[in-house]
Amino acid sequence: MTRVVVPVRYPLSAHSKRTLRRAIEVAEQEEADLSVLHVNLYQNGRQVTRRDLKSAVESTVGSLPRVRYAVREGFLVEETILNEVAAEHADVVVIGRKQVGRWRSTVRRLIGDPDIESFLKEELDCRVVTAD
Repeated sequence: MTRVVVPVRYPLSAHSKRTLRRAIEVAEQEEADLSVLHVNLYQNGRQVTRRDLKSAVESTVGSLPRVRYAVREGFLVEETILNEVAAEHADVVVIGRKQVGRWRSTVRRLIGDPDIESFLKEELDCRVVTAD
């Protein structure tokens, strides 16, 4: 089964809502399962729960079929997302335009090449979709 991963902030910002809606479209087109991911940063001390995340998503877009909600802990959002994409064996990751620059910096630290799509395709066999 195809898996789409979408990282979002909590509470959902307007940007996260657009990214989430784009991920839902991709999941529907691909007949895929959807994983909605939020990263609790250790340094922020705020603990969002899966229930919080699910409630926020459902109040924004309604109940979704074949969706999984995940909250992970980490120091760096992008690194934690990459770990989740690998662990989920995701086929597609949907990120917002604002995240592209942060991902580029993370990938540059890892491999020195800011080509995010190539890195994810080669290393994780994952396609990147950028939401507006």
